[in-house]
Amino acid sequence: MAVKVYGPLRAACPQRVLACLVELGEDFEVIHVDLEAAEHKQPEFLIRQPFGQVPVIEDGDFRLYESRAIIRYLARKNSERGENLLGRSAEEKGLVDQWLEVEAHNFNDMVYTLVLQLVVFPRMAQPTDLELVRSCKQKLEKVLDVYEQRLSKSRYLAGDSFTLADLSHLPGIRYLVHEAGLGHLIADKMNVNAWWKDISGRPAWKKVMKLADY
Repeated sequence: MAVKVYGPLRAACPQRVLACLVELGEDFEVIHVDLEAAEHKQPEFLIRQPFGQVPVIEDGDFRLYESRAIIRYLARKNSERGENLLGRSAEEKGLVDQWLEVEAHNFNDMVYTLVLQLVVFPRMAQPTDLELVRSCKQKLEKVLDVYEQRLSKSRYLAGDSFTLADLSHLPGIRYLVHEAGLGHLIADKMNVNAWWKDISGRPAWKKVMKLADY
């Protein structure tokens, strides 16, 4: 039975889930949710996600929301076949969890603010807070300095294998590079740039980008 994914193909969090599904070889069905029409705030959607956010998955009778919880669930469910995205040793699994937390709390917050200020607000004819942009860029550069140091020691964030720790960064970095005009933040760091080229070149991510019509 195919996993149902509720959310627009061009939104970052659904893309995180879709990348995981493709990496794992899981069958899935995307059910579009029109954010501009506020479908995610309607009663029929709130039954699935009470906070009115995307994505939500339905795997048979099981329903789950929050994209990072979803990819952890999918990776555990498929841990005996295909790609191992959770890490193999206890230490590697710990590092996967650590970098997922870093992505959620140190990296994503900065990226979300920058995309909101540089991409979303201009489309809505709202002013950009340039001081906030400057501050977020400085903070993100410091975060990426930590990534640069880590990636000087291993090919991927949790070790020498591609895991959820790397996969979870794909949507955010794509927004930085291709929509917010901040690709230099990645390109200026040798190890981060090599890592980005590696993970964004994976067939699964290319398939997600094709589905999203990029």
